[in-house]
Amino acid sequence: MNGAGRLRIVAIADTDSYVKWAAALIGSLPGTELIVLDTPLVVSDTQLAVALRGSGLSRPRGRGGAGDRVRRAGYGDLPRLLSGADAVLLAARGPLVQVLQRQISSMDPCPVVVTGLPGISIPPTRLALHFRRGCDLFVLHSHREVREFASLAIERGIRQRFALATLPFARATTREPAADGTDLVFAAQAKVPAEREERMRVVRLLIAAAEAAPERRVVLKLRGRPGEAETHRELHSYPELLAEVGELPENLVVSTEAMSTALRRAEGLVTVSSTAAIEAAATGVPVIALDTFGVSEQLINVVFIGSDLLAGEDDVIHRRFRALRPQWRRDNYFHEPSDDDWLGQLRSLVERRRRGELEPREPLQRFAERQRDRGAASRSARTTRSPQARPRTRSACRCTSRAAVHMVRGRVSRPRSSDREQTPVPG
Repeated sequence: MNGAGRLRIVAIADTDSYVKWAAALIGSLPGTELIVLDTPLVVSDTQLAVALRGSGLSRPRGRGGAGDRVRRAGYGDLPRLLSGADAVLLAARGPLVQVLQRQISSMDPCPVVVTGLPGISIPPTRLALHFRRGCDLFVLHSHREVREFASLAIERGIRQRFALATLPFARATTREPAADGTDLVFAAQAKVPAEREERMRVVRLLIAAAEAAPERRVVLKLRGRPGEAETHRELHSYPELLAEVGELPENLVVSTEAMSTALRRAEGLVTVSSTAAIEAAATGVPVIALDTFGVSEQLINVVFIGSDLLAGEDDVIHRRFRALRPQWRRDNYFHEPSDDDWLGQLRSLVERRRRGELEPREPLQRFAERQRDRGAASRSARTTRSPQARPRTRSACRCTSRAAVHMVRGRVSRPRSSDREQTPVPG
């Protein structure tokens, strides 16, 4: 913290969704920097340019070179680049956050470590909490998220501080959608829906919507170009499925432009559970949260219950887009800006650390011992226990932690799908 009381906050991110989130969260703050970490899933230059658009941060001039406040760097560069930072924002997948937090905890003086998730995070997951438990502050984006994550943390015996920040893509803006917008924009997701048959059904739906209004475009909005890495691996890509169909309506187009650009021409947005739904609603673009495949934790769309956005295929084809229910808004991403407390909490933690009053986070070994003690106490109270009921936490965490170490060392290794966090990232 400099003499004027300005915090030096350095963010570390690698994948497209986390880079966009970190840049949007800190970009308007003075004294902030973004390190794009070189991992096998790091953003391309094109993805980086899209992610930084409108954030207030500029593009880097290349690896090791500063582009005002953004630079690309490798794992070995971090000690030098983080020296003197008051706080570090770890914007990455959980296993990588865990690896980076361990390295940062050995620094002297040690900066305050902040983390968070880049989009809708309902329902909260055990792994999202587990991998970030070593961080000093966990940023969330709605009153509901803070409430449900805090409840899960108590249930799992994880001590954590949670803070509220307006989702960067839901901030009030003077940017308005075009009054004559005619595009139906579909925000694609890599993991939702997951099955090939379900994704082919989406393709057929988009074709039907295009044929129903040939004078209006249907835009399949993808997160990246072929060959570019994304936060989540896509098994059945929409371009591949479209190619199988053969001849397509001329007004069905594929786009990889920034979501903010796509929304300027949008009549409405359709998605299953992408955070793009919140981004669209924030700019006045009506939305359909497609419930054709149901509403479940696996689809990450339970958050939309009560929002008035859930609708089916017929509504998509006839473009019956929805507006958010007012009663849903305040508890879900559209709270008053004055409710945000993450910067206040961060400043307080930095002051406490400078005075030597901020206790260190619980080491992994001590946490594991405490969990074993809790498990032993629980088992002693039972007469029988099914093998299927045994927790998988340690094996799952070992798998994903090894994957993170491989990432920072330049080897690609992915955790099992059942061990991954689920967050519908923004477009």
